[in-house]
Amino acid sequence: MADPASYRPKTSDIPTQPGVYRFRDEHGRVIYVGKARVLRNRLSSYFVNPQRLTPKTRTMVFTAASVQWTVVGSELEALQLEYTWIKQYAPRFNIVFRDDKTYPYLAVTMNEQFPRALVMRGDKRKGVKYFGPFYPAKAIRETLDTLLRVFQVRSCSPGVFKRAQASGRPCLLGYIDKCSAPCVGRVTEEEHRQRAEDLCTFMGGEAKKFTRELTNKMQQAVANLEYEQAARYRDDIAALNKVFERNAVVLPEQTDADIYGIFEDELEAAVQVFQVRGGRIRSQRGWVVEKVLDHTPAEFIEHLLTQVYADNADRIPREVLVPTLPDDDAELTQWLSELRGAKVSLRVAQRGDKAALAQTVTENAEQALRLHKSKRAGDLSTRSLALQELQEALDAPEALLRIECYDASHTQGTNVVASMVVFEDGLPKKSEYRKFSITGEAARDDTASMYDVIHRRFSRYLRDRDEQSDFTSGQIDVESTEQRKFAYPPALVIVDGGPPQVAAAQRAMDDLGITNIPVVGLAKRLEELWLPDDDFPVILPRSSAALYLVQRLRDEAHRFAITFHRAKRAKSMTASELDAVPGLGRAKAEALRKHFGSMKKIRQASVAELEQAPGIGPKLAAAIHEALGEKSSGGVNMTTGEILD
Repeated sequence: MADPASYRPKTSDIPTQPGVYRFRDEHGRVIYVGKARVLRNRLSSYFVNPQRLTPKTRTMVFTAASVQWTVVGSELEALQLEYTWIKQYAPRFNIVFRDDKTYPYLAVTMNEQFPRALVMRGDKRKGVKYFGPFYPAKAIRETLDTLLRVFQVRSCSPGVFKRAQASGRPCLLGYIDKCSAPCVGRVTEEEHRQRAEDLCTFMGGEAKKFTRELTNKMQQAVANLEYEQAARYRDDIAALNKVFERNAVVLPEQTDADIYGIFEDELEAAVQVFQVRGGRIRSQRGWVVEKVLDHTPAEFIEHLLTQVYADNADRIPREVLVPTLPDDDAELTQWLSELRGAKVSLRVAQRGDKAALAQTVTENAEQALRLHKSKRAGDLSTRSLALQELQEALDAPEALLRIECYDASHTQGTNVVASMVVFEDGLPKKSEYRKFSITGEAARDDTASMYDVIHRRFSRYLRDRDEQSDFTSGQIDVESTEQRKFAYPPALVIVDGGPPQVAAAQRAMDDLGITNIPVVGLAKRLEELWLPDDDFPVILPRSSAALYLVQRLRDEAHRFAITFHRAKRAKSMTASELDAVPGLGRAKAEALRKHFGSMKKIRQASVAELEQAPGIGPKLAAAIHEALGEKSSGGVNMTTGEILD
């Protein structure tokens, strides 16, 4: 048996939305399916102290080897999807369904002289209209009880009906107004059949007509001061609304579609597909794929559909709903139609239930990618393997326990910045991230910027190392410790770029006399590692944990640099305008930006609105309005912040 702690997901990784979850054993078989209004709360309850679990639940969690979940839009969606998967997988621990070979439907026997409404199981019969299935059976019986108050359709057995006809007295339901009592002639055969058809119309999707009629009756009862009757109508409306709650999982019965959702980052993409047949989700599939090349979303969709359906023509539905249409959607649609032998519609869901379900599928793709990355980053054995593979590939002399990665960012040579991110034991150590502003000659190109950053960082390292080696006192205060953070050297330096950037970084190390810290560059196009003075790069296997680790390092450095660059650029843009206002100092300018939130709102503000900002008087407000008003007609250069004429 597996230890539940070995596959327990992080609490923060579990979403707080409604959903359905599946426990699988070591062979991948689904052993339990459940639903939850809040997935995080429900799943966390399985991983408490085993002694607090019931025997059945304890056996299940120790038999399982993994747990997965699917996010849906509402509890009703979760109920329908849970039913579908329990019927599909027949999980051994879903005891409630073990003895049931069929599932409950709401049926209306339109093939009888006086149609009746009832809960039915078993094979479907000709002339009977079915709605469902529903679970649990108790819920549909309560629903039927509610519907009988509104539609008053017969629900008794043939024996009870015949006895009532013979005696001339209706059964109890006729006396409590839950049946129109056609058995004793209170309504004609045609009137009763019309009530049954109304019930079928309501269950088929047209609820507004009936809720509107009940609303009118309720309002009339209130006007006549019949408050008890009005309260009954109110309760009937609420009950009908709950019965016919619209949801994205249950689509019209004729719906036959595959609905795709995609969530991606620079390295990987998660794909989820809900296969809807007969208006119900019959299955779900998902993949997390590595983005080997830089495909556009349209190209990605084309490759996805080609691979999914090329050898599975029998699985092609009437509709294929995707987030983005491929560039050659006409040709791809024709190809799919030829494979299927019938017309296929390839399109993007724009509105309605299908668009809502497509959003749900995308949410599941996002959850799948987040969980995939969390598992890879958080798994100790995977991190250890990645560090070992990288050390062997680079022939590094020592274990790569600390790795630093550098990246530079700018816009056409302006606002040049760089970032340093630190990974220790394969995990980010954000407290030791650093940002660099680059000016002067160092900002002329990427290689000069890289030389400047590496030289500055390791000059600080040498200085701190020397100061620490001279430190002999046993007292170390906080300030001195903070000053010596750079005294801890990395085991590997990675720079974003190819041979030019690597050469610049190595030159900085050589000028400082540092020879024991290896330097490599990660080129983005083919994800190869470049060593100084080597004519050929080191190519890591596409599926290796080492490649995933260096990609994460490079992307984290890029993200950190871009964030700093954008902040610096925004500050320079706003400062160039406000600094030109006479009498407006730095503190008041900052207060003005904080009060309005953006330069656009400051430009649009009137003099009276400007006066509302802290420290801005009438005279200064007028000066700001006049200065910005004169300049706003030309706009602002988004690169330099310069006011244009």
